[in-house]
Amino acid sequence: MDSLLRGICESEGVFLRREAESFGYHDREMARLVRSGVWHRVRRGAYTFRDSWDQLNPHGQHLLLARAVLRTANTPVCLSHASSAIALGADIWDIPLDEVHLTRHDGKCGRREAGVRQHRGVVLPEDLKVSGAVPHMSATRTALEVTTIADVEHSLVVVNSLLHRKLTTQEALAERYQLMQFWPATLATDLVLRLCDDRIESPGESRSAYLFFRGGIPRPKPQYDVFDELGEFVGRVDFAWPDLGAFIEFDGKAKYTKFVREGETPGDVVLRERQREVRICEVTGWRCLRLTWADLARPAITAARIRAFLGLDGRVRPGT
Repeated sequence: MDSLLRGICESEGVFLRREAESFGYHDREMARLVRSGVWHRVRRGAYTFRDSWDQLNPHGQHLLLARAVLRTANTPVCLSHASSAIALGADIWDIPLDEVHLTRHDGKCGRREAGVRQHRGVVLPEDLKVSGAVPHMSATRTALEVTTIADVEHSLVVVNSLLHRKLTTQEALAERYQLMQFWPATLATDLVLRLCDDRIESPGESRSAYLFFRGGIPRPKPQYDVFDELGEFVGRVDFAWPDLGAFIEFDGKAKYTKFVREGETPGDVVLRERQREVRICEVTGWRCLRLTWADLARPAITAARIRAFLGLDGRVRPGT
C-alpha cells in the first residue's frame, strides 16, 4: 500500500484522503499513522510521508503545501506572488510562508481561508506557466506581484533573483507594469523597478544595495571586474566605487560554502578569498570594506560606517 501512495507523492506531491481510502485505509488507521510519525498531514485531507517531509527545506515544504492546495482547489487557480516565486526557484528573504498564494483565472473575487490566500486580477495568456506539473505565474508577473505583498527591501531580493537568473528582464517588468500600475498595493512597485539590477547575485547583496539607497550612499557598480596592468583578470568585487577608490564585499555564508572545491574546507575558501582581496587592493590601490548579515540588521549604523569609509560628507542624497 505504501508503495502505491509513495508513487502518488512522486507524481502529485501529496496523496489525498480519498486515495488512501481507496487502498483500504480507514480513518482510525490514518490517524494512527500520523500520530506515529509515518505520515505527515500537509493540510486537511492531504498527506505525505514524514521521512520525505523532513528532508525538505522550508521552501520545499511550502511548495508541497501549495501542491496540496492545488489538488483540492474547486476553482481554476495557479500559484502566484511568493508561492510562484518559490516555484520558480527565486531567492526569498523573510517573507512569511505560512500562506499559499493563489490567483483565480476566472476573474472572480478571491477569498482567504486558513493557510490559503486567493487573489484576483486580469490574467493574460502569457502570465500562465507550468513547471513540474505545477501551474504558476510567469516570472515577470510574479516579480511585480511580490511588490504588492512585501516592502521594497523584501521585494528587491525576489526581483533581483529573477532578473539574475534571466527569467525576466527589466524591460519586460516595465512593460507589464503598465497594465498593473492601478492595482491596489503597488506603491512600492515603482521604486523596486528603479532599484532592481540583474547583476546582483544574492539576497545579501540585494539588501546591501537597498541599504546604500536608504543611507544616502552613491549607487555603486555591482559585480565589477578588476584587471591588472597587463589586462589579466584579477577578480570581481560585489560593489565598486572606482571614483572613490573603494569596494565592498558582502560576506554571506553561501560565499564560503558554494565555492568549496574538491578536497577543500570552508577555511580554504576564506583564505583564498582574503588573498583575492589583497591582490585586488594591490592592483587598484583601493580600500575594501566587508559587510555581514549582522551589519544589515543595523542599517543606520552601517550606513554611517560606509559613508565614513567612502569619505562622504553627508550631503549625498538617496538614489544619486
